[in-house]
Amino acid sequence: MPDGIDVDYDGLIPNNVGLNADARVRKALETWHPGYIDWWQDRGPDGFQDALVYLRTAISVDAQGWAKFGFVRMPEYKWGILLAPAVEGRRIGFGRHKGDPAWQDVPGEYRAMLRRLLVIQGDTEPASVEQQRHLGATAPSLYDLRNLFQVNVEEGRHLWAMVYLLQKYFGADGREEAEELLRRRSGDQDTPRMLGAFNEATPDWLSFFMFTTFTDRDGKMQLEALAQSGFDPLSRTCRFMLTEEAHHMFVGESGVGRIIARTCQAMKAAGIEDAEDVGAVRRLGVIDLPLIQRKINLHFSLTLDLFGNEISTNAANAFNAGLKGRFREHTLTDDHQLLNDTYPVLRLVDGAVVKQDVPALSALNMRLRDDFVDDVRGGITRWNNVIAKSGIAYRLALPHVGFNRRIGEFSRARIDPLGNILDAESWQGRRDAFLPTAADGDFLHALMQPVRVPGAFAGWIAPPRIGIDNRPGDFEYVKIHE
Repeated sequence: MPDGIDVDYDGLIPNNVGLNADARVRKALETWHPGYIDWWQDRGPDGFQDALVYLRTAISVDAQGWAKFGFVRMPEYKWGILLAPAVEGRRIGFGRHKGDPAWQDVPGEYRAMLRRLLVIQGDTEPASVEQQRHLGATAPSLYDLRNLFQVNVEEGRHLWAMVYLLQKYFGADGREEAEELLRRRSGDQDTPRMLGAFNEATPDWLSFFMFTTFTDRDGKMQLEALAQSGFDPLSRTCRFMLTEEAHHMFVGESGVGRIIARTCQAMKAAGIEDAEDVGAVRRLGVIDLPLIQRKINLHFSLTLDLFGNEISTNAANAFNAGLKGRFREHTLTDDHQLLNDTYPVLRLVDGAVVKQDVPALSALNMRLRDDFVDDVRGGITRWNNVIAKSGIAYRLALPHVGFNRRIGEFSRARIDPLGNILDAESWQGRRDAFLPTAADGDFLHALMQPVRVPGAFAGWIAPPRIGIDNRPGDFEYVKIHE
């Protein structure tokens, strides 16, 4: 069938890209499919492959009614290849090819650059599934367990999206890259995932909610930039991926908000006004606000590293080539070529943090990172509103962008969350006030006890305001046969 709104479910691989008429690509994907299932069984959610999970599955790419809900075993989930509807007459919106018709095939001179973009994006999708594979054992409710699995299967579908582009447009090279995406493993010493944050452990549910708040928001920013691509199949792929990505960020932000709400509720009931009285708060069986702040510091800084160096020739080249634009490029009002423009970049100069204007083309990573910071501030504000409504005098904040950095301008500096530059001794002496400690990890580990009674929740997290798909509070989102 031709590209369209509805999805063809007749074959092994649901799609709206006319796969039945493309024998070469269909065969390549069907050959890849068993390896993917083996990977899912080996590295996907541990211990729940036979459980029936109330999942949403894409049945269309129409903005309205694009998904249905129903019980399915995860290995039988209908992963598919879905592109947003084509925009008739679409033209490239930026770079040296601005105004040219969007490409339906890969321009030869940009082949290597585009393949690299696809592989990096593709590598993040299975990595997050691997990082989260053990969380099901400690889920605080069936509602949260279902949300974890929804995120997991959609990250798996996003892997399929990138593999399709590699298989269709890059021949033997694409097939080899697709195999490599299944060979790498998050945190493995010999074959790690490509980006640092995707090799970090996700040992507890607070970490998971922080990951989906911050790192999935980086995913949103990257997908928004790739959705501007002059390579039309990539643009259409990312436009639909963004539809699914929104739920991942909701899971994270609402999850942290529910933890905060429960902590504040428990503090008020116990007559505890001082959020810094950590021992008293933890004895209530809830997560103290200072630990939440330290987790924000950690996950925010790890996510900033995903944007790469503030000044980047690679980013400039991808923009010039028309392959990757800026966040919502189509809404910006400049000339979309930036040949004579500048952009302010924070740099470390002579031991001080200074702002310098640099060529805007070189500062595209910095601009995308700034857009991310602006976007994530809204979530911090909403969390603080929960605390303020409880009457507790405590505020969460994003740390300085130079804090705890491993990549970029500040990777060789020791900067505290307020932006002060510290010497090695001061940093070491104060590190435990900035970042989660081993004792924090032990406390969270002890707290993470599973709750599998429909409608019940662990004592450290509040219930959601409404259920998934408007289901009642005692709905059995995951049917576990023990």
